[in-house]
Amino acid sequence: MDHSVVIIGSGLGALECGSLLARRGFRVTVLEQHSQPGGCLQSFCRRIPSDTGPGKHPGGADAPQSVRFDCGFHYVGGLGEGESFRPLTDLFGLTDLPWIQLDPDGAEEVYAEEESFLLPSGHEAFADRLASRFPAERKGILHFTEVLKGVGDRMFHAFKPGAGLPDETGRSAHAFLCETIRDPLLRQVLSGTGLRMELRAETLPLYPFAQISNSFLQSAWRLEGGGKTIVDRLTRILLQAGGVLRTRAAATRLEERPDGSFRVEINGKEILEADSVIADIHPAAVLSLLGEHPRIRSVFRRRISGLENSFGMFTANLLLHPGKLPYLNRSLFIHAPGSDLWHPDGRRTESVLVHFYPEGDRIDLLSPMAWPEEAPGGAPGRRNESYETLKNKKLQECLHLAAQRLPGLEDTIQAAWTSTPRTWEDYTGTPGGSAYGIRKDWNNPLGTFLSVRSPLPHLFFTGQNVGLHGLLGVSMTAVRTCSCLLSDNPLAAGNQ
Repeated sequence: MDHSVVIIGSGLGALECGSLLARRGFRVTVLEQHSQPGGCLQSFCRRIPSDTGPGKHPGGADAPQSVRFDCGFHYVGGLGEGESFRPLTDLFGLTDLPWIQLDPDGAEEVYAEEESFLLPSGHEAFADRLASRFPAERKGILHFTEVLKGVGDRMFHAFKPGAGLPDETGRSAHAFLCETIRDPLLRQVLSGTGLRMELRAETLPLYPFAQISNSFLQSAWRLEGGGKTIVDRLTRILLQAGGVLRTRAAATRLEERPDGSFRVEINGKEILEADSVIADIHPAAVLSLLGEHPRIRSVFRRRISGLENSFGMFTANLLLHPGKLPYLNRSLFIHAPGSDLWHPDGRRTESVLVHFYPEGDRIDLLSPMAWPEEAPGGAPGRRNESYETLKNKKLQECLHLAAQRLPGLEDTIQAAWTSTPRTWEDYTGTPGGSAYGIRKDWNNPLGTFLSVRSPLPHLFFTGQNVGLHGLLGVSMTAVRTCSCLLSDNPLAAGNQ
């Protein structure tokens, strides 16, 4: 095959598309504007300062050693045999990575209203555990798990010819929860793992809520080496199949030629020819690269430019003193008493996710954070004093909240580094530092669940802005994107 494909961006969707298409004989070039590939899957290292302490910055070049953290990847669901994510990891060559299953008897813990709830893996165990605590809600709990399982079981129906959007994209997740469960504390528990997505009563459709929740209900897994392990594997597959990965290569302009192929400008000077282009960046950024185009109608531009993006995240990467904090083989979600998870206020610190690294010497604290235009900032690497003050204030709020479940947490910290949605925007190109891509809206599913096809026949979209976010959602979208260039369904038997 002599069909060339240029992929803009090198996040999970880009690397999955690139590795799969290269294996199928396409001439693939992946472009990444920064020095390393991976997007939100990147890992990064920080030097351990000699004068360690919460909120302090790394020391100089003579610091004795460094420590690795992940950007956006923390854990994944549905990786077990016969579960939702497994066919996709098989397809992309990720199943044999060093995955570590979280405790099946309590893969996730929700701390709400000063009470801990251990949530086991498996639909039956999950329902039994909650029904033992909320016996009057057994019927509702069973219906809740049945709906989640039903959505998960139909996940791959999206690849059938002529398949439209699932019915659940036009239903409110919040309304479903309120109709199914009467007890407000149980609703809080069932919503308590919601930092895996953006819970908003006004907009969140039932489909992403059910699909994502179902995969983690099946089983939950961490990965030794973190997101970099995935990036390294997909990059190796891409290169071994003859593909090319170029870093420090920003796409600065797209020009469609009369035959439908493209000229892709790199760094404002070099030109690459491509029969097709796949964009793993925000659709609004793609339209900016195209400029005025007769086949990009103004109504489409207004639609894309008018889409809202989900909220961003504040992250505290914490290096711990050895043996000070027991390792938890589960993900921990801590919520302030009285917090309304379905009407989040990103200006307040009401929820935090605690992620334990498998090595047991580090944790991450993640908390939703709004990023108004008037917020302090400064250029990357040269942040101003008010920005540092804002970060330190947020760090202390997260530590105070996390200490409700982890008393004395602050005393276990050897060093801390922090990032904001502004950091994500600077280094991943995500508008506003959005953690979950374009905000999906059950009131307007056709307008917010984007197609992988653009108005131009040889320009395609992929990544979390198109379908669902997370490893499962992005991998599903990558298959749909590749299917536009292949003559068959990559997930069909014999095509893997």
